[in-house]
Amino acid sequence: MGKVLIIGAGGVASVAAHKVAQNSDVFTDITIASRTESKCKVLAKSIEDKGLVPQGSIKTAQVDADNVDELVKLFNEVKPDIVMNLALPYQDLTIMEACLQSGVNYLDTANYEPKDEAHFEYSWQWAFKERFEQAGLTAILGCGFDPGVTSIYTAYAAKHHFDEIHYLDIVDCNAGDHHKAFATNFNPEINIREITQKGLYWEDGKWIETEPLEFHQPLNYPEIGPKESYLLHHEELESLVKNYPTIKRARFWMTFGAPYLKHLEVIQNIGMSRIDEVEYTAEAADGSGPVKVKIVPLQFLKAVLPNPQELGENYEGQTSIGCRIRGVKDGKEHTYYVYNNCSHRAAYEETGMQGVSYTTGVPAMIGAMMFMKGIWKRPGVWNVEEFDPDPFMEQLNKQGLPWHEIFDGDLEFD
Repeated sequence: MGKVLIIGAGGVASVAAHKVAQNSDVFTDITIASRTESKCKVLAKSIEDKGLVPQGSIKTAQVDADNVDELVKLFNEVKPDIVMNLALPYQDLTIMEACLQSGVNYLDTANYEPKDEAHFEYSWQWAFKERFEQAGLTAILGCGFDPGVTSIYTAYAAKHHFDEIHYLDIVDCNAGDHHKAFATNFNPEINIREITQKGLYWEDGKWIETEPLEFHQPLNYPEIGPKESYLLHHEELESLVKNYPTIKRARFWMTFGAPYLKHLEVIQNIGMSRIDEVEYTAEAADGSGPVKVKIVPLQFLKAVLPNPQELGENYEGQTSIGCRIRGVKDGKEHTYYVYNNCSHRAAYEETGMQGVSYTTGVPAMIGAMMFMKGIWKRPGVWNVEEFDPDPFMEQLNKQGLPWHEIFDGDLEFD
């Protein structure tokens, strides 16, 4: 049906590539590109060795996703129908620019953020809307799980179960155990920036800022039980309150265990979560004497922490992510909880990656599938809740992320 170019070779890209290969009736030509092409070749071979596609059928390439000219050259050579940006969020804008210059459609899983500031908002990408419209190209933003599936869940609830949504709480629980003293489930640089920033939620028409991890409470998760859950800022809230103006309050909650938070506290206290450059005197590699180098502490920390791609083999337990919604239907108040539980073990057995990568990579593939089938093909820049949620929800059940519903239950929130 069409050509896809995947940029990235990490855990999420690995899952997405496996799922793309499983749906070869939709994705007839696959290319994987990254700064380090050898990683792409390893990924391609692992997929081919599983018999998902013929040997040698997946192409690979090297590209610097920070360089628009390199991206344009690659896009013009590959001529994909859609680019799946599964690289770093710092690179969203260069990839979107290259798509415009090459006449290629775009999809990502996380909003742009500047490299030198922990700042998360869609304004930079929404600014591309008119240019994508004029070019007749589609850009699909935030098509992972959160953001992504959580936004689709909200759209599905609004379409089928509510006349007005008033209260939205997105809840994200990882009840897994990777048997490491400390590790992050995706890129440590992104993960730690996200958690250590100030919290933010929407209430009564304005944004309310909190100190990092200031508000928390125990929540019960299906098949898991109670877990302490912390209020964070998360990007999908920004688009959801814009697209569903009846929402009076929207919040995002994520679980963390005490050992994780203690390690995080130490990391912050010793300055290893800093994202600014520090000067360091080190011995030159050739032994010629001391030289001054600049390093970013958080990037150095990333280099010494466990690689998230290597956590899957011994990972136990499951994730549970969903939306707890309260609103009105036919003049009566109702509650609705829609969620998915994902087994780390099952994710690893299928793709070689843990559940957090799986829950992000699968929706990315489904979003690209929606585009390929013409269901989500619309010139402009769009968040996923602006498309029809029904075909996406159908594919979640088919592609390994089945969802469940609880009607008029206790949401555990006022």
